[in-house]
Parts: sequence; structure tokens; C-alpha cells
Amino acid sequence: MEVIRKAAKEDASRLAEILIFAKRAAYRPIFQNDLVSFGEMQVLPLAQEYLSHPEKLAGLWVYDNPFVKGLVHLQGTELQQLYIDPFFQGEGIGSALLSFALKQGARFLWVLEQNEKALGFYKARGFSPTGERRLEPGTTQYLLRMEYTAANK
Repeated sequence: MEVIRKAAKEDASRLAEILIFAKRAAYRPIFQNDLVSFGEMQVLPLAQEYLSHPEKLAGLWVYDNPFVKGLVHLQGTELQQLYIDPFFQGEGIGSALLSFALKQGARFLWVLEQNEKALGFYKARGFSPTGERRLEPGTTQYLLRMEYTAANK
């Protein structure tokens, strides 16, 4: 049974694990910066951050079946994060979380221009680039703004 629920403090370790490993898998080929991927990005400090500051869990929802396999972070109409544990990618979890986000009112997101897998995922599910782009802070990589347009087709 598919369950999407609000993230809780008890999820801190799993959230950190998913975020760190999914980001390493997605972004290491783009940024090619192992000092960040394996030095700065660490599971324990991120889990401790969630435990020390549970307000950072606001807007975070998890896919829990029978344990947390993915997460989505919403803020207003912006989908800020959507990450699936790399071991469970391709099982429909991302689509379920995206569908949930759309029902909650999410209408736009920012995605790395070089992240072809994410771009393809969002395009296949009704998102279109708006033409707006901005630099990812501290890098030479651009983010593209995408908006949900399937409802208008």
C-alpha cells in the first residue's frame, strides 16, 4: 500500500540518507566535485540538523511503504525537492510523489539544466520549461524553471 505522509523527526536519518545518496548519484557527474559530494555532503550532520531544527521538516512529505523510500518538499506552489532512494528509482515512487505535489497545488520547480534524467521525468509528466534560468549559487551551472502545463493542454 502506497502511503504519503508528513515527514517526522523519526524520519531524520532516512531523509538525510536519501538526500545525500540521491544528490551524489544525480549531481556528481554534473559538478564533478568530490570534495562536495563526499566531503561536505554527509548523512550524519544533515540528520542532526533535522533533529535539532524540526521546523525544517515543514513542507516535507515522505513515501513510506513499508519504510521511507522517497520525499517531496513543497513550499506554496513550488516543488522544491523530489528525491527517491536510488535503490527504489524506477518503481513509480517519483510519479506518486509528483502527483501528490500537484494535488497540493505545486505548479513550478527549478531543475539543473544538465540533469537530463530529471528534465525528462518532469517533461513526461506535464512540465514545460518557461525559458527562465538562473545560476545555481556557487557554481557555473544553470537552473531552468519549469511549470506544470499539462492541465492547459
